Amino acid sequence: MARALGLGLLLALLLPVVGTSLPGTVIRLNKAVLGYVSEIGRAPLQQALKVTVPYFLDWNGEVHQPTRIQISNVRVSQFDLKFIANFGVRMLVAANFTFKVFRVPEPLELTLPVVLLADARVAQGSIGTPVVSISACFPLFNATPVFEGSAGVAPGLLVPVQKHITAVLRNKLCLSVSNLVQGLNVHLGTLIGLTPVGPESQIRYSMINAPTVTEDYISLDVCAILFLLGKPIVLPVEATHFVLPAHVGAAGAMATVGLSQDLFDSALLLLQKAGALNLDITGQLKSEDNLLNTSVLGQLIPEVARQFPEPMPVALKVRLGATPVATLHTTNATIQLQPFVEVQAVASNSAFRSLFSFNVVVNLSLQLYMSNVKLQGTTSVLGDIQLTVASSNVGFIDTNQVRPLMDTLFQKPLLNHLNALLGMGIALPKVVNLRYVNSEVFVYEGYVVVSSGLLYQR
Repeated sequence: MARALGLGLLLALLLPVVGTSLPGTVIRLNKAVLGYVSEIGRAPLQQALKVTVPYFLDWNGEVHQPTRIQISNVRVSQFDLKFIANFGVRMLVAANFTFKVFRVPEPLELTLPVVLLADARVAQGSIGTPVVSISACFPLFNATPVFEGSAGVAPGLLVPVQKHITAVLRNKLCLSVSNLVQGLNVHLGTLIGLTPVGPESQIRYSMINAPTVTEDYISLDVCAILFLLGKPIVLPVEATHFVLPAHVGAAGAMATVGLSQDLFDSALLLLQKAGALNLDITGQLKSEDNLLNTSVLGQLIPEVARQFPEPMPVALKVRLGATPVATLHTTNATIQLQPFVEVQAVASNSAFRSLFSFNVVVNLSLQLYMSNVKLQGTTSVLGDIQLTVASSNVGFIDTNQVRPLMDTLFQKPLLNHLNALLGMGIALPKVVNLRYVNSEVFVYEGYVVVSSGLLYQR
């Protein structure tokens, strides 16, 4: 399993890992990732190439004498990866193998250069995860081996030892890589699981189809389904297929993740259905800066002062019946909320009494940012909050007079509540132990792009 994870380090970063979108999302891994994989994959690859060499049977004229041979070191001097259009990834490895031949009276050391060519194809598994297979693999032995301590050794021994070693490597190197890939597929299978979004909600990623491979990137359409209490969130209208345009985001990024408008609509629908956007705004009556009491309201609405001669606590019950609307324009993201706000006061019997209610329209600017593997957000109010009276049990209400107070009472708690929710974020598609680093978020017309580096940590 350790070897499988080692190759996971090598190949998993090359795969369009898992993604989001029946609300559509596109994951692109660009050329820049190949150099990073080559760098961090060198050590685990060297370990994987240290195969076991069986005993060499040396004929001494009477019987076969078994001679132990061991790979003492593998040094990868060249490790190149490139995308092959309409296929997958090609790997070229140049390595020097050092062998110790335990002959009598003194051990013999052999250095053998080997070039390994392997092609990896990525397909869609039956459960919606990537499946990797080695479609072709060729070890090449073109250079002459170097023997140390071969003085006095008959050529009749050196040549058979060399042939024995090359035959073993020809059979075992590709088999070792293939076995590691099978272990990697088990590792990648964990990507299908649910990732928490909130206490009662999750997101599930799976592939929609096989990847698209060009000479510059490998790209995958993926499906992100949000769940609330185990039930999928379904948009009122069918999501359209999302196509990520070329040349978006930051040039030179390892990963480019395109997130469609539909994904944001699904996330906001989830928050609305969960009741997470509802809140109660209350204050302490004895607090010196508390404005949530009938005395303050009574200064603006005479009927409130008449009904409550003594100051009583006031609460704002904010309920969101309509689904919030996200709008994505180039360099500009906004959210519109239309909450229903009921103003209640505590009566003498400690029961709450409805004073009046408003229909409210709030336009918010949305700023998006990445933290580790999560896309998070924060909001601020755009323009004035719009108020219209829905009902009143305290007579006529002049909205122009009440608006400044409502802005003060309503705006800050709403932003704190909403920003806390958006700060929880949604995890983007990822491999286990993989982080997004140095990320930039770009907003385009109808979609968002995250350009990022990648960091693999064991």
